[in-house]
Amino acid sequence: MKIIRCLLLFVVLISCQCSHMENSQITMCNPINLDYRFSVDNVSRRDGAHPCIILYKDEYYLFMSDAGGYYHSNDLLHWNFISTNLPVEENAPTVVNIEGELYFTASGTSAIYKTDNPINGQWEVAVDSLPYHVTEPMLFYDEGRLFLYSGSGNSVPLTGVELDPKTFFPKDSPLPLIVSDKEKNGWEVAGDYHTWKDLSLWIEGTWMTKYNNRYYLQYASSGIQFKGSNEGVYLSDNPLGPFTLAKHNPFAYKPEGFINGVGNGCVFQDRYGNYWYAGTIAVTAKCLFERRVSLYPVFFDKDSVMYAYTGMGDYPMLIPDKKISTPQELFPGWMLLSYNKVTRASSELRKYPACCAVDENIRSWWSAGTGDKGEYLSVDLGEECEVYAIQVNFADHDADVVGHNDSICYQYYLEQSDDGKKWEMLKDKFSNTVDAPHDYFQLEKPIRSRYFRIMNIHCFSGKFSISGFRVFGKAGKLPPEEVKSFRVIRDETDRRNVTIKWKKMVDAVGYNIRYGTSPDKLYHNYMVYGDTEVTIRSLHTGQMYYFTIDSFNEGGITYNSKIEQIL
Repeated sequence: MKIIRCLLLFVVLISCQCSHMENSQITMCNPINLDYRFSVDNVSRRDGAHPCIILYKDEYYLFMSDAGGYYHSNDLLHWNFISTNLPVEENAPTVVNIEGELYFTASGTSAIYKTDNPINGQWEVAVDSLPYHVTEPMLFYDEGRLFLYSGSGNSVPLTGVELDPKTFFPKDSPLPLIVSDKEKNGWEVAGDYHTWKDLSLWIEGTWMTKYNNRYYLQYASSGIQFKGSNEGVYLSDNPLGPFTLAKHNPFAYKPEGFINGVGNGCVFQDRYGNYWYAGTIAVTAKCLFERRVSLYPVFFDKDSVMYAYTGMGDYPMLIPDKKISTPQELFPGWMLLSYNKVTRASSELRKYPACCAVDENIRSWWSAGTGDKGEYLSVDLGEECEVYAIQVNFADHDADVVGHNDSICYQYYLEQSDDGKKWEMLKDKFSNTVDAPHDYFQLEKPIRSRYFRIMNIHCFSGKFSISGFRVFGKAGKLPPEEVKSFRVIRDETDRRNVTIKWKKMVDAVGYNIRYGTSPDKLYHNYMVYGDTEVTIRSLHTGQMYYFTIDSFNEGGITYNSKIEQIL
């Protein structure tokens, strides 16, 4: 066995050396790197939520709450801000393509706007006064018929109604379609980990997707400010139901990792026909409503089960240039190299030490003592590694800014070193004028190095601070061994809960628990760093589940062949 592992290690090292030759894959890394607007209320923080992405004339447009405008992209990677005459201070926008024109409305808006040229930002009023009030609406156009889904609250159902596609007036009274059921649906219980059972349940954010003549009505629950925020789904053969709860729920869920929370989002198709889910990240560090936007691939299996794949969902992900059929096609194999590694800083505030920049928690961060030129943070990977990409997530500590303005940007140097003493330039952002709070760099060619440093040149406001200094690639080591045994214990006093326990594997940095309602449908992902026990509280009381645990480190992932069933 030792000889075999040595041979495998040799193969890993040779593979790393060969990978110097080319790095042609185009990747992105969540959160989406937008110039999120600073709030216009009394707490200075960035915010962006309730994304609505649409492909129009082969280009992408992203609308969201608290943006002050909307965004345009040709590739889902680079986004440009568009100023507009739309009422962008309203929440939860929805945009629909009706016979070649885009139509817009939002929560609290009493009008419908339209355009056939969204890139110029100017829209005209299509309907100036509607006879109804909507909250978190979704407009859905289906072969000549138009539907409106809406609702948000703890005591009202989410509703649907058919509209006249020319006047946007309702053809009938709204129908109740989804009513909360947190006594059975663990994912609907509020809180980061669904423990706030006495808190009134809040459901909201409807979205409709049609696939193979079936209608998938999605909704958000658990609270947009919580890690456990998720997207559930109901099924029907008709756009107004009746709807039944899908067996796989929630269809989008990511309670752990660097970023967490995925509720209040949308499903759209890219130009190749691939489905994507754009969801809302719960940062909630400076304020309950401090949020970002993330992107995950969506798949329909052979039984038309719909799921958003969030496994390793805040690691680099390939942007496809063709139709894909599996999540594995999007993973480049680059692992996180910087987790809990040794850091050094020019200075640090007592409550914001340098180690917080590598703890994989967007809610904690390192802050230098000032925003002055020369403040720096460095990380020692512990060994020379093959590095493909770096993500820098700025924390904006003590920033005092309102809205958008041209002065908001970070200017800095990104450097690398073999010995931690002699530094070489890796990325020069000295003259940067672009606001990029989640800056992601895919290197043109991978490099072998051990030390990485970011050096402040200009901080637009507050102190130089980072919530995630994340380095991706491959270390010259084998992935950890397979998790050989684990226990899955369902709480019979509350069947929404299950506890999983396992033994720590040598060299494992973390674990990814995969589970689902069938051995071949382990579509849920629950990432764990360090720990060997976790309680998951998002199950349905009436369903059986299947579980497995993969282990991973800087060398790769070891997928588990053992699956445990619980009744």
